[in-house]
Amino acid sequence: MLLLVLGTAAGGGLPQWNCACPGCAGARAHPARRRLHASLAVRARPGRWYLVNATPDIGPQIEAHPELLPSSAPGADARRSPLAGVVLTDAELDHTLGIARLREARDGVDVLATAPVRSAVRERLGLGAVLDPYTTVRWRALSGTGVPLEEGSAIRVGAVPVSAKRPRYAAAAEPDPAWSVALRLHDTGSGRTVLYAPALASWSEAFEAAAREADVVFADGTFWDDDEPVRAGFSQRTATAMGHLPVTGPGGTAHRLAALPGRCLYTHLNNTNPLGDPHAEQHKRLAEWGLEVAADRMVIEL
Repeated sequence: MLLLVLGTAAGGGLPQWNCACPGCAGARAHPARRRLHASLAVRARPGRWYLVNATPDIGPQIEAHPELLPSSAPGADARRSPLAGVVLTDAELDHTLGIARLREARDGVDVLATAPVRSAVRERLGLGAVLDPYTTVRWRALSGTGVPLEEGSAIRVGAVPVSAKRPRYAAAAEPDPAWSVALRLHDTGSGRTVLYAPALASWSEAFEAAAREADVVFADGTFWDDDEPVRAGFSQRTATAMGHLPVTGPGGTAHRLAALPGRCLYTHLNNTNPLGDPHAEQHKRLAEWGLEVAADRMVIEL
């Protein structure tokens, strides 16, 4: 299994366009600290890739990775992209708006999503009707049992429900535990597994079981502690109330991740999270627990 880390930031990116908090100011002063919206690319088979979430940064994310670009070799089809589709973890804007950028897909594009997410993106967000005149979007069901990324691929993807939180534009929709899921990516050839959970509202028994089976876990690192959103002044709700378990403190995920057998990395960092600064003391604490922070453009091969 081959994975490209396309981005590691929460909604708004780092820096966020309308923010001058220490994290955003630091990223503007030190471009190496910049982070694009959280996303992965997974190789389904040679020459065929799927994105995990389609972010507002989808253009720069594709351009940053030659593996995702059409070939410019003599005789090659200049408009044939290796990008075959998208797998969605939820219906949030920062994970779905990039689908609109795929309207130029000559051969169409696959989008794998749970039922409530598919309905929200197609109908409430309107991307179904918007894209129909431009390209063919093949919507495929994502479930807990797992499906191949595509025919002939050894990679199977399954959903582990982690939150019933709905995006604001779908607040009137019916509750459903599949609104937000972690993705279990399993290579049937090598037997290796990756669990990707950019949002984690609770640590359920199902998530614990999936995390223990995984060789690599990407976990929700939106906030360092539960009071961070309130302390930063942009919300009156705690991290947990916003649907994100914090890294540390009561209910934090660090001690649970440290007990897992696989490699564990935090992703989906908010602009207020001190982990956005590579020199912050918090990185030393993570290292003591054997944990990491994922970096943009990181390559993981299993």
